[in-house]
Amino acid sequence: MTRAKSTLEQWRILQAVVDYGGYAQAAERLNKSQSSLNHAVAKLQHQLGIELLEVKGRKAYLTQQGEVLLRRSRHVTQAVNELEQLASNLEQGWEPTLTLAREIIYPMESLVCALNAFLPHSRGTRIIMLDSVITGTQELILQGKVDIAICAGVPPKGYLSEPLCEQELFLVCHPSHPLADLGTIEDDKLLAQYLQLVIKDTGVQSNIDIGWLKAEQRWTVSNFHEAKVILNQGIGFCWVPSFLVQEELASGKLVRLHLDGSQKRRIMLSLVIPNRDQQGPASKLLASLILQQHGIEPTNSN
Repeated sequence: MTRAKSTLEQWRILQAVVDYGGYAQAAERLNKSQSSLNHAVAKLQHQLGIELLEVKGRKAYLTQQGEVLLRRSRHVTQAVNELEQLASNLEQGWEPTLTLAREIIYPMESLVCALNAFLPHSRGTRIIMLDSVITGTQELILQGKVDIAICAGVPPKGYLSEPLCEQELFLVCHPSHPLADLGTIEDDKLLAQYLQLVIKDTGVQSNIDIGWLKAEQRWTVSNFHEAKVILNQGIGFCWVPSFLVQEELASGKLVRLHLDGSQKRRIMLSLVIPNRDQQGPASKLLASLILQQHGIEPTNSN
């Protein structure tokens, strides 16, 4: 292995001399003697066999070669800083990665707000977000594949949950669809005569699709954005979270169907920590920020 000619400290000193406008200023900021900084930069230039700085008056200026090398050196020192910070975080038990499961009827905007509040304190923690549906969320919890889960309905047995909010689903179709002219639909058997759009359960062990009314014809898609594209073409009907169709309903691009006894559905969404005994500080912080999005003060257990 070839031994490096220069050291990180030398590059950091060079960066300081440039950033602070000269040796004297850098020496004051770094709490070092000016002569030690002069010596470090001079030695670096000698080791590399290239001039990095030239002094004009009392100020040091980069040479063209120095500009190129200084720019590359910043990447190196930043990478080392991040590596050292990661080591410190790991020593403190701070998780390098968090995996979240989000039931797709939970508003992404609420989760993003929590993540945005988490970001300044994240210490570089990487976030993996998994969109899940019905039993798919429960399987991720049961298999311990996520650190935090936002679950719809009743969570798996044996897992504590914190209710976050209720989500409404509206039954909608395009204004040109035959169902749009029927007013109140008194018999859901009438709906079964038309094509229904449903969202596929992401669970491996189950096949319970969102909103299925046992229609004779159905198309199964992966998410509500795909369903809306189809609905906007005048095809089918679908149960869709209210927050995802507000604009379309207001503009008349979609209309609500009024099903006697079931004009809308409400589903409770809850926060679940699959393994509280091993929950780390990053997970605790993010979980508390998700709770705060709904006006819930976290307990000490979070």
